[in-house]
Amino acid sequence: MKLPAVLRKLLNIFYQKIYINMIFKNISRDKTIQEQITSNFHKLFYNAYSTEGTWKDMKWLGIKILKNPLDLWIFQEILFDIKPNIIIECGTKYGGSALYFASLCDLIGKGKVLTIDIKDYKNKPQHGRIKYFIGSSVSEDIFLQVKKEIKENDTVLVDLDSYHIKEHVLKELNLYGSLVTKGSYIIVEDTHLNGHPIDPLFGPGPMEAVIEFLKENQHFKIDKTKEKLYMTWNPNGYLKRK
Repeated sequence: MKLPAVLRKLLNIFYQKIYINMIFKNISRDKTIQEQITSNFHKLFYNAYSTEGTWKDMKWLGIKILKNPLDLWIFQEILFDIKPNIIIECGTKYGGSALYFASLCDLIGKGKVLTIDIKDYKNKPQHGRIKYFIGSSVSEDIFLQVKKEIKENDTVLVDLDSYHIKEHVLKELNLYGSLVTKGSYIIVEDTHLNGHPIDPLFGPGPMEAVIEFLKENQHFKIDKTKEKLYMTWNPNGYLKRK
């Protein structure tokens, strides 16, 4: 039966203003329910890559980009706010995220991407704002090469997404954290590994590296506002330089 327009409008107002609001208030009061819903969807989205594609089938301008689209949205907000001169990326892989950063830099009108990977993948995207470095992100030689690209007064942002073992990430944090400028970020990706909430058998990884790093380093703080979209692959991983 087709409802009259006025009744349909009244029912829609009730649904939007009362029913949904009431449900959301109940959920927002109970952090356990929030965490369960977010965690369950997180696991569904992440683990579905093997059958449904999800994140392993994502592309930016035709290039694979192995990231959570909600985090990509947060990245663009950070880049617009900070407007970095230099973006250091540890972990190039296919080059999709480097191209994403470079595209945002084009829109903002400034910025250069220095991206590092131990493997030289073929057919990486070529862009005037991207410079590739082949080697270990924690080697002194690569670190010094990257550091030479930074000019005095440059705003520097760092994104860590290479080898996710705790010891490696901790080395990256100690090395590249020294290059991050005040008010900017070092983003530690995939802190959701090792049961936070996915892949509980992974072993100590990025999250554990962040915990240890912050015990010894008082120059950074976790910016929880960057987790506002609920599902993030980088919980406690958005570290802002004080």
